[in-house]
Amino acid sequence: MRSVHVEVTESARLYGHTHVLWTTMPEPLRHATPGQFVMAYAGEDLDPLLGRAFSFHRVREGAAGPEFALLFDVVGRGTDWLARRSPGDAVRVVGPLGRGYEPRARVSHMLLVAGGIGCAPLVWLADRFVEEGRSVTFLLGGSSEAAIFPPRLLPEAVEVVVATEDGSLGEHGLVTRPFERLLPWADQAFACGPNAMFEALFGVVRRSGLRKPVQGLLEESMACGMGICYGCAVFPRRGGVKLVCTEGPMFDLRDIY
Repeated sequence: MRSVHVEVTESARLYGHTHVLWTTMPEPLRHATPGQFVMAYAGEDLDPLLGRAFSFHRVREGAAGPEFALLFDVVGRGTDWLARRSPGDAVRVVGPLGRGYEPRARVSHMLLVAGGIGCAPLVWLADRFVEEGRSVTFLLGGSSEAAIFPPRLLPEAVEVVVATEDGSLGEHGLVTRPFERLLPWADQAFACGPNAMFEALFGVVRRSGLRKPVQGLLEESMACGMGICYGCAVFPRRGGVKLVCTEGPMFDLRDIY
């Protein structure tokens, strides 16, 4: 984990209020795995003071070497500043941080579940699984069509199922409905989204009687990203305390709910 300055290579609104920012990927960041994150610092001075936690969204080979992307909704000063960066601008990031997804070896059927902007880290995971020859079904859920990651940007080998709460795209309802239908098919499931979605997914698993592992990236506010401030503490049902930034953000849902 190191603090580095990365150079913006591409910046664009991808869909709805969601922006993608591609940057160079210095050597310290090249050891990242899907599900890990960086703390990105917005602004030219100390305002805003705190960084923002963003998952690694995707990687690619650029003109000058490896690049990685951040995918985020523009919701405040920090994300607005990042969205206004242009190619050649510098952004300071600290990473890679946290514990990423841990796929099991020798299993083939991978079920990915995204709620809204929770699709960000799962896209890279889908890319990896396709490269490894695994079967991938990607469930994209959101409030409306404007909140859905464009399926055309995923590898052709990925089967995509969309669910929107207002019925504007795909199935009408929550993403938990196709999850319940596809859970028996899956060898392992991976999720990212709001905590209410995680609790609902765990409820589906519990009612099914299937002992299928579901790994989720917990979303908590982080001030430091390195276990110093204790601002991202969560309290598992069985007791104790865990820090999302260092012991997570990936947790098996059975260890939390």
